[in-house]
Amino acid sequence: DKLTLIAGPCVIESEAMAFETAQRLQEICKMAPEVDLVFKASFDKANRTSAGAFRGPGIDAGLKILESIRSKLNIPVTTDIHHPGEARDAASVCSIIQIPAFLCRQTDLILEAADTKAIVNVKKGQFLAPTDIEYVIEKIHSRGNKNVIITERGTTFGYNNLVVDFRSFDILQSLPCLVCFDATHAVQLPGANKGSSGGAKQFIKTLSKAAISSGVNILFTEVHPNPLNALSDQGTQLSLEEFAQLLPLWSKLHQFTKELSYASQ
Repeated sequence: DKLTLIAGPCVIESEAMAFETAQRLQEICKMAPEVDLVFKASFDKANRTSAGAFRGPGIDAGLKILESIRSKLNIPVTTDIHHPGEARDAASVCSIIQIPAFLCRQTDLILEAADTKAIVNVKKGQFLAPTDIEYVIEKIHSRGNKNVIITERGTTFGYNNLVVDFRSFDILQSLPCLVCFDATHAVQLPGANKGSSGGAKQFIKTLSKAAISSGVNILFTEVHPNPLNALSDQGTQLSLEEFAQLLPLWSKLHQFTKELSYASQ
């Protein structure tokens, strides 16, 4: 019944930055007790636009930092994996394993993640119709793992742009999975900044409101202490202050939508 917020920086830039961000997010979320927080951060951004872009500290150092955050702050953590061999190590620390959008059809990767019995959060590829995601879910279920989240993050629309088709939420909610909306990557402008992606942050509020109103119970947002100086996704990450401003809106809207749903049953 609670709204779950998966939030944190795009990539682990340092242990101090990741820990401070997690701590601040935890403090902010205490303002909304009807919200659950999962901290997210990547140890490796393997799908960067440019070969020279910052990727992160790597799996060993990254998981050590996430484990420290999980144990010291007592909050669940999640990260994304790119190779089947990373699944078990990630699951030893993370409650949720994330499959990146561009890898959502990589069968070996998905099956290894499913075998860990962790919750598997698959980002729906920008190239994939929502009806096709049922076959991804079937792959996970085939390993006896029913813990599946599917994340909508927009669909490729021409060059350097994404669009969110809200019919997708009805389709995804008819499938045997939980549904999440990635409010920050949905406003990404892929490759628009000559070697890096841009973004249209002004639409995060509108799109997140629409997603929650459609019945989505999980919201994914990337949050950074200083987005303009972030080492990745400067154009889409929310600042901690922006996250704090949006939290009461998300929480109240989710409560209202839930009550409206109960009343109509």
